[in-house]
Amino acid sequence: MPSALVPIFLVILVDVLGLTLILPLLPFYAERFGASPMVVGLLGATYAFCQLLSGPVLGQLSDRYGRRPLLLVSQVGTFLGFLLLARAEVLWVVFLSRIIDGATAGNLTIAQAYITDVTPPAQRARAFAVIGISFGVGFLIGPAISGWLAHYDPRWPVYAAAGLSATSVTATALLLREPTAAQVDAANAPAHAPAGAGAVTATVEPAAPAGRRLTVFSWAGYADYFRRPVLATLLALFFCFALSFSLFTSGFALFAERRLHTASGAPWGVREVGYVFAYSGLLGIFLQGGLVGRVVRRFGERPLVGFGFACAGVAYVVLGQSYALPLLLVSATLSALSSSFLRAPLTAMITQQCRRDEQGVVLGLTQSITSVAQIVGPLIAGTLIGRGWLQGWSLAAALPALVAFPLWARVPRSASGGAEPR
Repeated sequence: MPSALVPIFLVILVDVLGLTLILPLLPFYAERFGASPMVVGLLGATYAFCQLLSGPVLGQLSDRYGRRPLLLVSQVGTFLGFLLLARAEVLWVVFLSRIIDGATAGNLTIAQAYITDVTPPAQRARAFAVIGISFGVGFLIGPAISGWLAHYDPRWPVYAAAGLSATSVTATALLLREPTAAQVDAANAPAHAPAGAGAVTATVEPAAPAGRRLTVFSWAGYADYFRRPVLATLLALFFCFALSFSLFTSGFALFAERRLHTASGAPWGVREVGYVFAYSGLLGIFLQGGLVGRVVRRFGERPLVGFGFACAGVAYVVLGQSYALPLLLVSATLSALSSSFLRAPLTAMITQQCRRDEQGVVLGLTQSITSVAQIVGPLIAGTLIGRGWLQGWSLAAALPALVAFPLWARVPRSASGGAEPR
């Protein structure tokens, strides 16, 4: 890992640990206050809706005032949201905690912008895998700890997540340094530039590293990016990935509670769901810790994306047929493969289709696409599972991955190259 990415890796890792402590717990936690599956879905959608509105604003502010200050603001909001969640006594307070967290949820977007600031285009697939590794480590440790702590008290994992958020604030304040103009120019210098050209700022536009950002309602500004055929196709593929993954993660705990049973005959709970997520995280560490980078170097991002969607489609179809642990682990393995082979390569391909001054807008757009998927996914999952349509939920998760194939076929083999002409 390049030394410039070590601090951001540590910051993302601590943030993701906090997130994954909550992930297997939140549906069961909300049910304690009388929430139905549809209300649990609405809870997830509420967080994502707030994130959709606030994400572009936080991105704009990070371009103006720097990555580090806005990352601190985002992390403090997450910390306060977790504290409120731990103290909740009624369901509306649970919703309020998720609103606060969602309204300040810009960590991932700002981290992506930071990576873009300091990483040359040809190395971004491996660099964005840093985020994937963080998610892998987080999914390995966070859900397992959550399941263990929840066995004693459902609030303990939430307090642990708040503690990790406080640690993340400290790590950002002490370890993370704002990218310098020289770092940004060197990372984004043309590949054919002479040695040292990247550090010359007199003739290169300084800072505003990943460019400006647009608000969520700036439809005219976003329209330009969707008029570029290759970029529009890649953004559509990113939405397919995000929606499929959102349907899976938002519904899995509710599905497992209703479909699967322990050896003693009890329904699955936080501990069992947490261990499955931990298994997926372990696979993610191995995959994104080295395999993704080697495969990208040999074959390029495009074949990896096609294989990732194939794994996702099969994984969620198999999940609907799972009544016991062995088949469930097959599904979890394929799901981990799909996530590892889609997130980083797709993000890298998207940034490579843009000029330097457009990357902020496009990274913000991918986060908005993710938020839309995270609004729609939990609502669909909660509705289907609430009606008892467990297999329908699994097929709904597989459908976006299947729709992605004709789109993927339209992506030219040269899509990993330079920016698409306007």
